Amino acid sequence: MNPTNPVFLALGVLFAFLALCVVVFVFLGSRNSDIALSRRRPGGAVQTSALTKVTTSAVAFVDNAVGKTRSSGTRATLEKAGIKMKPADYILLITCSAFVAGIVGFIISGFVFGLLLLITAPFVAKLIVSVRTARRRAKFELQLGDTIQMLSGGMRAGHSLLRSIDAVAQEAESPTRDEFARIVAETRLGRDLKDSMSDAADRLDSEDFVWTAQAIEIHREVGGDLADVLDHVGETIRERAQVKGQVRALSAEGRLSAYILIALPVGMFLYLSLTNPQYIGLLYSNLLGWIMVVTAVILLGLGAFWLSRVVKIKF
Repeated sequence: MNPTNPVFLALGVLFAFLALCVVVFVFLGSRNSDIALSRRRPGGAVQTSALTKVTTSAVAFVDNAVGKTRSSGTRATLEKAGIKMKPADYILLITCSAFVAGIVGFIISGFVFGLLLLITAPFVAKLIVSVRTARRRAKFELQLGDTIQMLSGGMRAGHSLLRSIDAVAQEAESPTRDEFARIVAETRLGRDLKDSMSDAADRLDSEDFVWTAQAIEIHREVGGDLADVLDHVGETIRERAQVKGQVRALSAEGRLSAYILIALPVGMFLYLSLTNPQYIGLLYSNLLGWIMVVTAVILLGLGAFWLSRVVKIKF
């Protein structure tokens, strides 16, 4: 079987185009219009294309197959990353991307490389979500000092706590704006402020915001000058942020070395797979080669875990 056959290339292009169509219709189709169709076209029948029906059926099938438990876990992961996407859409997108990556890898370098890309695609998607989550969390931490100052200023101006939180939701930047807007919406729907702020702290994995929520809850129980309390909390958070910045600056060299040491063998393997597949193919032609591949993956995983523990400083 010749992987450079034009038939396989045509199939790869076709599947890539179909996956792109699915992605476009999932993203664009899931966004509701500002004005309902029944108001824009009274009495008009809703017309859907065949591709829209296919994508809707695929999303419904994935949603039913995943189940409520898994769907809630995926939804929580997407919320932490700030990705406004349904779990079924996310899973369908990863599946299509993995399938297209496998076809492209098969066309480029044969079955083994295609299978490798097929297996790697979900892990890459998970890595992207993790990176977005970490960036969102770090951005919230940087904004938290100013956020507490805004809350304190609103309290000193005579506003209530919920009105001050609403002002932060309107004036702050994302992700603080998004999280505080959700807190306000949940509170207006009847949920307790303590529970809403605790859930926000869990989503952002922010110890500083946990302290803020605890300070607000203690004030609601025992009373006192909340503005003054928030000023002290904000000062403590700013000092912690300064220490965190110094620690990250001092450990930047170690993190960069860890990234290079982890990426170098993977990058060389992918490069040789593309430029000289016959040379790297010896690893898959006998039992000893497979043992070497498995051993290398295990050692690389252990090394990555060890380096991550070395450069990660908890305080």
